[in-house]
Order: sequence, then structure tokens, then C-alpha cells
Amino acid sequence: MANPSILILPGDGIGPEVMAEVRKIIDWFGAKRGLVFDVSEDLIGGAAYDAHGVPLTDEALAKAQTVDAVLLGAVGGPKYDNLDFALKPERGLLRIRKEMDLFSNLRPAQCFDALADFSSLKRDVVAGLDIMIVRELTSGVYFGEPRGIFTEGNERVGINTQRYTESEIARVARSAFELAKRRNNKVCSMEKANVMESGILWREVVQKVHDEEYPEVELSHMYADAGAMQLCRWPKQFDVIVTDNLFGDILSDCAAMLTGSLGMLPSASLGAPMANGRPKALYEPVHGSAPDIAGRGKANPIACILSFAMALRYSFDQGVEADRLERAVETVLAKGLRTADLMGPEGGKPVSTSEMGDAIVAALDADAN
Repeated sequence: MANPSILILPGDGIGPEVMAEVRKIIDWFGAKRGLVFDVSEDLIGGAAYDAHGVPLTDEALAKAQTVDAVLLGAVGGPKYDNLDFALKPERGLLRIRKEMDLFSNLRPAQCFDALADFSSLKRDVVAGLDIMIVRELTSGVYFGEPRGIFTEGNERVGINTQRYTESEIARVARSAFELAKRRNNKVCSMEKANVMESGILWREVVQKVHDEEYPEVELSHMYADAGAMQLCRWPKQFDVIVTDNLFGDILSDCAAMLTGSLGMLPSASLGAPMANGRPKALYEPVHGSAPDIAGRGKANPIACILSFAMALRYSFDQGVEADRLERAVETVLAKGLRTADLMGPEGGKPVSTSEMGDAIVAALDADAN
């Protein structure tokens, strides 16, 4: 049987640095746990533009379509701000999501006990937090037509269109309900049905999918702005939140700060099953390319490492090994090791990007013995 395959797209800024630490983890699982992966690498974002004049080549996209999982670092940077919109690094990311039809974006917000004091909220509000935001990723206002900047009379107008079909809403709702069945059996759907027709349709379709297919799962509905408030007030009331592309983008970044740092947040983007039964999948940290600290050893690799843990769980059916890796991260944090973004008033032992990766490998070794 062929080894499972992974395509690595390090991207820009700190992407290559954090991905180098993931490579250490992948190598460890091959050497110590017999989980050998066939790993290839290509370019995306500004790195692809520098080499090929486009933010994603057709060849790299073709590779992504055939592997079992894609691991992505980050894209973008001020170097590319003046490029034509179609050539900006972010267009490569949007293209790969769209072309692979990665409609279900899973963004967990988990607060490790060692970092509970890093949140801007009180410890009792965030300690033990473990929620999952399911964001629809391939439709909505980021892709709807018409869009663009046009001239009307004597002034310009910017237009973006929020558009959803019933089937697009239904499939991401099913993804959320399936996840909830493996967690605490509770889903909260968020939209703006009070002011948006797309929100009315969203609520109706989610309710229908629930009633006809998942009546055993507890379902509630909430306006997205109220959801943002409730995430800041008492986030542990939620288990799985399902929402559209725009609100999911905003709410997941809000939830990210509940955990103390964007450097801690992984994500998975899943599509329809391939011939082998595995979903098409792309895994990436929620954080950006952070060009201001690129190459300085200050980046936190944990979000990227935890993204690989999600790959183990959702693409390779290795939940036990995913737990092992998450446990290693928790062990290292409990020992007080901190990258620059995690250094708080209570101190800690400052470590570089590579030192954090080495420490997680050491914790894996200790756990395996």
C-alpha cells in the first residue's frame, strides 16, 4: 500500500520557518511511529509570484488535487501590496480553496491551561475552552458576483455580493452536525436573518437539515453580531458554531484571541471525499505571514504543528497520534517554554521557533517511551 501523501506549500514570511518545524514532526512520526508520508513541496503566494509571475501555478494546483492533504504556511506581505488584485498572494490561497472545493473550514479555539492567563478575558471564562467554528469557505461575499469597483456618475462604488445556494448551505451544515456528533452534540448557527435575505435562507436550510437528518443534535440560532458578543461574554456556552464565509472569518479571529495568541490556532479546510474515501483537505495556521518577524526566529510554530495534528485526525484517521501530538504541545507549554508572542507578565523561558519545535519533538520522545 502506498504511503499517504502530503504537499507542503510554505508560502511567504514566517511560513517557511514554521513549516520547517512541522517537517521535524512529520519525520518523527515516520521514524518513531511507523507513519511514513510521501512529502512534496511547491510554491504559493508571493513566493510563487516571484518565481512564476502568478500566486499559484496550474502545476501546483494539480498536485494539490491529487495528494491526501495539503499543508500551507502563510501568504502575503507588504512587498506585494501594489500588485494587480488578480496577482496578489492571497488570490493563490483563494484559488486553491475554490478549485479544490474546500467548503468546510474547521477552526478550533482551544485554550491550553498554561495559557489561560494570556487571554484578555478572565481565567474562569476561558480555562478549558474547546469550541469549533465551522466556516463556509467557497461561497458567500468573497466569491459572489457581481463584484468590483465601478464608476457611477461622478464617483466610484465598490460592490461585493453575498450569495448562497441551498446546497452550499446544506453541505456545510451537515459538516457541522457530523462534527457535533463526535463532540458534545450541540450546534449554534449564526447569520443575520434579521437584515439579510441570505441569512433568512441560511437559517431555513440549516433548520431543515437538522430536522430531517440530525434531530438528535441540539440546534440553536443566533445573529452573528450577538454571537461575537457572546463569544466575549461566555464562550464555553458553545460547542460547534456554523456560519458563513464572512462571519466565520471574523468570529474565528475573535475566538482566536480567547486562547491568548493567533500563533496557537490551527485550521482545516475540507471538501468532498476523494476516491480513497478521504476528503480533499488543506491545513493551515490561522495566523498570517508576519513579515515583520520573518527570518528572526520569533515565529510561533505551534499553530502550524497543530494543523498537522488536525491532518492526522481528519485526513489520516490517526486520532490517537493526533492526541499524542497535542499532548506534547501541552507538555511543552506547561514547562513554561514561550515564543515571543507568548511571553507575558508572568514570564517563562523564551525560545526560538526552532527551539520550540525541538522541544515538542523531545516531548513526543518522552511520551513514546
